[in-house]
Amino acid sequence: MDTFTRMRTFVEVVETGGFSAAARKLGRSKALISKYVKELEDELGARLMNRTTRRLSLTELGQAYFRDAGEILQRVDDLQDMVRERHGEPTGLLRVAAPRTFGDSALGQAIMDFVAANPAIRLDLRLDDRFVDLIDEGFDCAIRVSELSDSSLIARKLADYRFATVVHPAVIAAHGRPETPDDLTRLPCIIDSNLRNRFNWRFLVNGVKQTVPVSGRVEVNSPSAVRLAVLAGLGFGSVPYKMVEDDVAAGRLEIVLPDFELGAASIYVVYPHRRHLSAKIRAFVDFMADWFQKNGDECAASSPQAVVPAQQGIGLAR
Repeated sequence: MDTFTRMRTFVEVVETGGFSAAARKLGRSKALISKYVKELEDELGARLMNRTTRRLSLTELGQAYFRDAGEILQRVDDLQDMVRERHGEPTGLLRVAAPRTFGDSALGQAIMDFVAANPAIRLDLRLDDRFVDLIDEGFDCAIRVSELSDSSLIARKLADYRFATVVHPAVIAAHGRPETPDDLTRLPCIIDSNLRNRFNWRFLVNGVKQTVPVSGRVEVNSPSAVRLAVLAGLGFGSVPYKMVEDDVAAGRLEIVLPDFELGAASIYVVYPHRRHLSAKIRAFVDFMADWFQKNGDECAASSPQAVVPAQQGIGLAR
C-alpha cells in the first residue's frame, strides 16, 4: 500500500467527517479505511486522530498534516489532469463551492449542464451560504455574489443579480412605509449573517453610497430564511429579487425604497491565481460564461465581462 493512498484516505476521513462516510465515498469497507489511517500513523510515528465511539478529532499534528496533505494531493491531481487533458477532454475531480440559495436555480442547472457535457469530469459541489476559503478548503473554484476587491482570486462575471428590500404588507400597516433608507434604523429588520456588513445595509442616496445601521430580533444565515421571516411579518429584509419575485407579484410582499437600490449585484465564478490553470477549471469557467450569456434572463443576467481580481471568501454578500 503506497503512502499516497493512505494519505488520500486520511484526507477523505477528515473531509467527510468519519470512517463510515469516507468508506461510502471511496467504495471500500470501513475496516479497510481504518486500517489505512492506522498504517499512515504507524508510518509517520505520530497520532493524527483522536477516536471515540461518538466522534473523532484531529491532533495538532493531524491538523497540520491534513492541511499540507490536501495541498499535495491537489497538486498531484492537477498534474495528472494536465497530462490527461493534453490527450483529450477535460477530466478529473472538480470541486466547486456555491451559495446554497442558488443550488436549485439557474446556477445549479448550469453546473449540471457542464457535467453532462463533460463525461470525464467528476463533480464535488458544496452548497453553503457561509464564507468559504477556496485555498484553505481545497476548492478549484466558487460562485460569488459580491463586489470584487481581493487580488488573491481571479474572477469572471457571469450575470447581474438584483437585490431588493422587501416587507410584508402587515408590517407596513403596523410601522409605516420607510421613505428614505434612514427610516430603517427605527424599524425591525431581518439580519442575514452571511452579508459582510450584516448590521449596515447600503443604499444609493443622491448618487452616493450610504450605509444605514439596522437591527432586529431575528438573525439567520440564509437568504431563504430571510424570505420566510419577512413572509411571517417579522420585519424588513434584503434578499435577491429573484427569490421573492413571485411573492411580490402575488402581493404577499412589497418592495420598499426602490429608488435607493444600489443596482444589480454581480455573479462571478472565481478561482485562485495559478501559473498553470488546469483545463477542467478553464473549461468550467468558459462553459459557465457561455451558458449565462445564452440564458441570462434566468438570473437577471448581462453579458459576461473580462477576467478581473476578485474578493476571497464570500458566498453571498452585498
